[in-house]
Amino acid sequence: MINRILDGDHKAFKVLYERHVDSLFRFLSQFSRDHYEVEDWVQRTFINAYESLGRFAGRSRFSTWLFTIGLNQMRSDRRRNVVPTLDPLSLHEYKTDDPVDRFEWNDMMRGWLDELDEHHRMVFVLYEVEGFSHSEIASILQFGESTSRTILSRTKNRLRERWEQERRAAG
Repeated sequence: MINRILDGDHKAFKVLYERHVDSLFRFLSQFSRDHYEVEDWVQRTFINAYESLGRFAGRSRFSTWLFTIGLNQMRSDRRRNVVPTLDPLSLHEYKTDDPVDRFEWNDMMRGWLDELDEHHRMVFVLYEVEGFSHSEIASILQFGESTSRTILSRTKNRLRERWEQERRAAG
């Protein structure tokens, strides 16, 4: 598919876009509640990916490469203070046939995830929601695979503790 795009097949890029736009949007939405801001990040990510496609080496999945570009777009805006205030988490709920897209957050889980730091949220969402492997997460977030595993384990333990607290409180 990449070669077809590089040969000028715009329909192939549209297919690639349609395969990844929802999951990229869902991931980047955790950094802002402003729908338009997230749309901008997604749009710039795909433009950057299209312009840089010749440099995609294929050593990872395309989605890993794309999410890395998206994360860099968001971080670049943060560094330049283009985005004055970022709300921590607002994953969108999707109503599609894709099982991953049917993942719904209830208010309690959103609150618990809001309490996590950025890396814990990112690793949890990338692994549990988007289905990335630890090696892919490590590549996207630029840290070791063992760090990804440790962060996920700690995050799950924290969420499990919160769940147990709620169950005990409910009686």
